[in-house]
Amino acid sequence: MHIEPGIVTGAKMVLSYGTAAAAATYTAKLVWDQVKTGDVARLAIGTVTSTILTFVFFQILPHFPVGVSEVHFILGSTLFLLFGAAPAAIGLALGLLAQGVFFAPFDLPQYTINVTTLLAPLYAMSLLARRIIPAGTRYADVSYKQAFALSTTFQAGVVAWVAFWAFYGQGFGATTVASVMSFGAAYMMVVLIEPLADLAVLAGAKTLRDTGFAKLFTPRLFAAA
Repeated sequence: MHIEPGIVTGAKMVLSYGTAAAAATYTAKLVWDQVKTGDVARLAIGTVTSTILTFVFFQILPHFPVGVSEVHFILGSTLFLLFGAAPAAIGLALGLLAQGVFFAPFDLPQYTINVTTLLAPLYAMSLLARRIIPAGTRYADVSYKQAFALSTTFQAGVVAWVAFWAFYGQGFGATTVASVMSFGAAYMMVVLIEPLADLAVLAGAKTLRDTGFAKLFTPRLFAAA
């Protein structure tokens, strides 16, 4: 989902500053909401863990360039189900930044584009979760169908934002259209894999429910809303 350098340039970058600022504002609201509950320690632990995992997803897990961007196993729905929206959002933003600073400085000029591409789908997925996961259902007990819906929403959002930035920056020429379509097709394999990863990770998390490690995760993982 790292948009290739040169796709969006010049004055067109201003839009990305606005979208990133909007995402940051909503993230700040989520953080404040969690701080008001007195759950600061869990917020901090979840943020650090999400940041480390995001860095691993981007830098260590297999990733490869396709068309206008790169295909990554981001596992955004996994982070959301384990840690909640606020820690997952900050972790995605900081993990992306760390990867750029230490290993891919050529991506830093596009940071506002890439962070928007991550956070907007995450928030869309969190809204969907409220609709499809009943209040009486723990995240640890979500079904494959629910995990698939969350993953598909997140990954489709990533593809949609990459397509938007590509067409916004380069227009609807045949080359750009072909590059976007090849990227979208390649990303579909992530949609197939991520729900299985979610269920596997959640199954493992269940074994930690009655241990001290439970405080690492969002309360919703082990308790109904």
